[in-house]
Amino acid sequence: MPKLKLTYFDFDGGRGEPVRLALVIAGLPFEDDRVKFNEWAARKPGTPFGALPVLQVDGAVISQSNTITRYVGKLTDLYPEDPWQAALCDEVMDAVEDLNGHIGSTISIGDPEAKKTAREALAAGPMSVHLVRLNAYLESRGGEYFADNRLTVADLKVYSLVAHLRSGVLDHIPADLVDRKAPLLVKHADRLLKHAKIAAYYKDR
Repeated sequence: MPKLKLTYFDFDGGRGEPVRLALVIAGLPFEDDRVKFNEWAARKPGTPFGALPVLQVDGAVISQSNTITRYVGKLTDLYPEDPWQAALCDEVMDAVEDLNGHIGSTISIGDPEAKKTAREALAAGPMSVHLVRLNAYLESRGGEYFADNRLTVADLKVYSLVAHLRSGVLDHIPADLVDRKAPLLVKHADRLLKHAKIAAYYKDR
């Protein structure tokens, strides 16, 4: 098994969290390099594309969150082998990444009123559309998993998004938006939190 070092921001969530959770579920050792926000400006030039997460694999570096998540999913048997099921998994992960990009575009808005307007438009538009669609995908696939009729990294990716949105940390994004637009995603997230290894991980955190 390769020596792994995941570098991501020092909080539980975001683009790095599905990778952490996959490794925890599989019991694979890894170095969890957590970057403080006040350290990021100094460390940013050392990343391939000026963004996190990045993953070191036996000293070699890969970037891009879905690339890392797929790779770790294959290492941990949390990514489908069947090409069609893999495509379903990828589709969900890419949809979440689209939404992460929309959220990210609002973070650097300095003017409070402009940020409020942008966030409210995001919540009413693309965010609601994505949540409703993901809810429908989950329902059409049996209500428990997004692909392969089992836990995959797509589930971990959606869980991370849902937990982030429901935490209330994003100003002007209603913390109950997921509950109102995508109740199955809430049940899905709650079920994942009861997974023995995920529950133990967050208890220790």
